[in-house]
Amino acid sequence: MLVVVALAITVITGIVRTMASPVESVASVAVTPAAGGSPTAAAELYVHVHGQVARPGIYRLATDARVIDVIAAAGGLTRKAEPSGINLARALTDGEQVRVPARGEEPSTLSEGSTGVPPGSSADAGAAPGDLVDLNTADGPTLETLPRIGPALAQRIIEWREQNGGFSSVDDLLAVPGIGDKMLDALRDLVTT
Repeated sequence: MLVVVALAITVITGIVRTMASPVESVASVAVTPAAGGSPTAAAELYVHVHGQVARPGIYRLATDARVIDVIAAAGGLTRKAEPSGINLARALTDGEQVRVPARGEEPSTLSEGSTGVPPGSSADAGAAPGDLVDLNTADGPTLETLPRIGPALAQRIIEWREQNGGFSSVDDLLAVPGIGDKMLDALRDLVTT
């Protein structure tokens, strides 16, 4: 009987690992026109997870996935991981890279797509209530206080602002590579022009 239980556990583990294995070759995602005429990607996102996870790689997840989901898909945390160095409950975005730090590493070494701010800090929650971030004057660290804005995306916002003479409205953020409708909706009440 014990052999049958062990065999069943092995088979189930194999099935789970196969379903959550990294994407080895990323095929193009089907694009279909939305009601408004602009194309939208299928209801999934690709996330690159690395650092202190069992199986680093690129994973295809549902659009409502959280950091904890991609870590679970990657086989969980290693013994060296610092789980408090990353917000496990944060929602993911397509094309994001998540780096799980090791114990003793500074959370500010997190990769593009993460907040780049230590969990629990005043900047972790974004701008303070009532304090709007001005897209036309904010520097990189100020932009990084906004949810889902890391160093790379902050730099793209600044570059777009410099190349285009500033933002005339918050909706101009859609022209910045890496910002879509969902992120714009999350930022709309936190920024001004």
